[in-house]
Amino acid sequence: MSDRITRDEVVHVAKLARLELAPHEIDAFTEQLARVLEHAADVESLNVDDVPPTSHPLPLVNVFREDVVTDSIDRDEVLAQAPAAESHMFRVPPVLGEER
Repeated sequence: MSDRITRDEVVHVAKLARLELAPHEIDAFTEQLARVLEHAADVESLNVDDVPPTSHPLPLVNVFREDVVTDSIDRDEVLAQAPAAESHMFRVPPVLGEER
């Protein structure tokens, strides 16, 4: 590929990203980014004129069930099984050091 990424460009991008790279990392990333950019160029060169734009490769269908009201477990029965309950709600330990 003639437009190969350079070490200086990798250093520049690393600086923009506030990354500190060792010299051996610069060489490794230069090679890796060159391969990524080559692959992107391959994808860009594909003729996709006859390919319709899509947001998903497979047709999506709604997999939700109907929202039907049904009987549920009695609240008092559930709260009776909880380790702690207060004012018809579950009592949980304090969060983030809050005290009660």
